[in-house]
Amino acid sequence: MKESIYTYFDVGTVLWMSYPPDACPEGGAEPLLKILRDDFFTCVEITQEKDDAARRRVRDLLAQSHMRVCYGAQPRLLSTGLNPNDLDEEGRKRAERTLMEGIDEAQYLGAGGIAFLAGKWREETREQALGQLLKTTTNLCRYAQEKGMSVNLEVFDHDCDKAALIGPAPLAARFAAQVRCSCRNFGLLADLSHFPTTYESGRFVIQTLRPYITHLHIGNAVMREGCDAYGDKHPRFGYPESANDTGQLLEFFRVLREEGFFRKEEPLVLSMEVSPRPGEDADIVLANTKRVIKRAWALLED
Repeated sequence: MKESIYTYFDVGTVLWMSYPPDACPEGGAEPLLKILRDDFFTCVEITQEKDDAARRRVRDLLAQSHMRVCYGAQPRLLSTGLNPNDLDEEGRKRAERTLMEGIDEAQYLGAGGIAFLAGKWREETREQALGQLLKTTTNLCRYAQEKGMSVNLEVFDHDCDKAALIGPAPLAARFAAQVRCSCRNFGLLADLSHFPTTYESGRFVIQTLRPYITHLHIGNAVMREGCDAYGDKHPRFGYPESANDTGQLLEFFRVLREEGFFRKEEPLVLSMEVSPRPGEDADIVLANTKRVIKRAWALLED
């Protein structure tokens, strides 16, 4: 592709996945500084910072960067077990409360919105859970709208790892259509690394979710049971027994172009969500991902 990828996308990374806290001994702001100093990136995705002084430091660094800032509220749920589709109303409200706090923090840090995920579910109560999730999502969207912000729901696996309610692409599209009836600031986050975990092709997912996609992630997954990194672990491209590599990313780019997602005037976020496995070097894994992006883009036909 002769045109630059930056013509159509803000290229970013999910910071807490690229540099997991338990794998980054330097800690503090160092992982963020690495990304902000690297002009490969025009976007960075951050998450909750519990320390007030550290949060101010993050805000000040981001303000210097001229980068697009996104906020992932997924860790607020995954680290606490809170469920936005909890059938227990008090439990649902607790999840909603932390997500609204996430909207406030995102605004403070300069992000234009938040992303989150649905909670776990059971087959016999799926419809009730969808009703609870609709309630939570609508409330979040209305709160975010008051601040001029958006809300994205990430589409996850429904049975192999996160076991989230949303869920395969047809159900995600059905749910998004319901939310969009009253909330224009809502969209879906589609992640290349999750397509294998929902047993769907990239083409099927993108075409099914097309009216609602507002954010993109790329990454890898291992779906051979019994193998290391099985499930939603986001290993590097080229990892043993994994599903995605340069060819799958190239096809992802092709489908995105065919479906109208190459938008010069309104570039989507395209963030890498790849994480080092135990014993791997986070900087090398990040460089690996850059190489795959560059190669897939270079192979994309004009």
